[in-house]
Amino acid sequence: MKLLRDTWLTFLYETGMLVRNPVNIAITLIQPITYLVIFTPFLKAVMNASTYGAAYQVYVPSLFAAMGVFSGMFAGFSLLGAIRQGVITRFRVTPLSRVGMLLGRELMYVVLVGFQAIVVVLAAAVLGLRVQVGYFLIALALLSVMVLLSVTISYALAMVVTNENSLAPLINAVSQPISLLAGVLIPLSLAPLWVQNVALWNPFAWGTNAMRALFQGQIGNAVIWQAGIILVALSLVTVVLSSRLFSRGVA
Repeated sequence: MKLLRDTWLTFLYETGMLVRNPVNIAITLIQPITYLVIFTPFLKAVMNASTYGAAYQVYVPSLFAAMGVFSGMFAGFSLLGAIRQGVITRFRVTPLSRVGMLLGRELMYVVLVGFQAIVVVLAAAVLGLRVQVGYFLIALALLSVMVLLSVTISYALAMVVTNENSLAPLINAVSQPISLLAGVLIPLSLAPLWVQNVALWNPFAWGTNAMRALFQGQIGNAVIWQAGIILVALSLVTVVLSSRLFSRGVA
């Protein structure tokens, strides 16, 4: 119970800091909306999709994956900034647990990307996307786990490197192949067979394929529950790892 309470208190603090800067939240929406409007016509032509709605059913899940990867992977910079600014030090003098402090920060990113996803779907719906609400909510749950996974990976890397100048190229080196092998630009079905085989080892590719199946109404597709198991299991592992590194680093 203490862990849940500490996580909730940290989450409220971080979310409060976020909503005090609505301009920053709006800025985070510029890139996904731009890709939604400009890139989808290219994808529609490549896929020979009959309608823009069909193209959005393929691309919006890919866009979700991109948001989950990049928004989460770059979270490590804010953690290092909070450490250098003394925010974490001030938290340390409170009875809050180290794990709760970390989880609360991570869940803030989950809520932020979830909000972005809702805005993107509403914008895509205006442009022709059609998706069942229940299927979208399942996709949103998968996206939340993807964000949690990417944030915890980023936090673990940040606690190992502890230097923004070194963290930047490392994050880029990790996030770029992960995103490309997740099919964030074009579906992996259009990629060479060897790329598809490599992507089988990428948990974000499983998440992308699962969300795409949901947007296309394929609720019985096995990739949905398979992706859920893979993402949840890996998230638990990375949460434990990042929590230990964080506890050791701020001790």
